[in-house]
Amino acid sequence: QVQLVESGGGLVQAGGSLRLSCAASGRTFSNYAMGWFRQAPGKEREFVAAISRSGISIDYEDSVKGRFTISRGVAESTVYLQMNSLKPEDTAVYYCAARDDAYYGGNDYSKYNYWGQGTQVTVSS
Repeated sequence: QVQLVESGGGLVQAGGSLRLSCAASGRTFSNYAMGWFRQAPGKEREFVAAISRSGISIDYEDSVKGRFTISRGVAESTVYLQMNSLKPEDTAVYYCAARDDAYYGGNDYSKYNYWGQGTQVTVSS
């Protein structure tokens, strides 16, 4: 199975940027479709972005389109989430997820079978 470790979270002012990283180890990275999800206090876990095994198919939750960019680095077995123009409502714990039973993971968190521990992102107004 694959192990996922997120990093890059922190405190940033509204309008600022952060880059989250998710390092995968244990299995061939290209075998996994990847996704980013987030969960704010008292709220359900929600989809942020997903990228296919090849990196060709990408999708975003509507509220982050044009501000966030998901990418994957094959050589470093890492998936990234570049977050620009951050807003206070982006504050949440961000989780990296992987699934090995599909080319593209999609926006349903229940379909992903591997998860990182999460990284906190706090955006101050």
